Amino acid sequence: MKVAEDAVLLRIFMGESDKIKGKPVYEAIVKEARRLDMAGATVLKGVLGFGADSRMHSAKLLTISEDLPVIIEIVDREEKIAKLMPFIDEHVVEGLVTKETVHIIKYRHP
Repeated sequence: MKVAEDAVLLRIFMGESDKIKGKPVYEAIVKEARRLDMAGATVLKGVLGFGADSRMHSAKLLTISEDLPVIIEIVDREEKIAKLMPFIDEHVVEGLVTKETVHIIKYRHP
């Protein structure tokens, strides 16, 4: 079965070294999204990037970077994304958050 609808894509750009009580912020965000019964979340780890400070972060063998770029993507209804935003506001100290309307197609087993 195929179901189409509009939703919101939330993207959070940050560094993998950002922590809350010794644990990665990206992990805390995904756990909070799960606690809020959101549709799903994915964490993507970048191999190269830079942010507002223009400092390069790289996964090259000769360069040891302990702060590679991380992107968390969450797609859900606007109301659900709104419930997660206070947690993001509290725990993302440095980063970038984008929200965009997307058209999603869900494929489900009948």
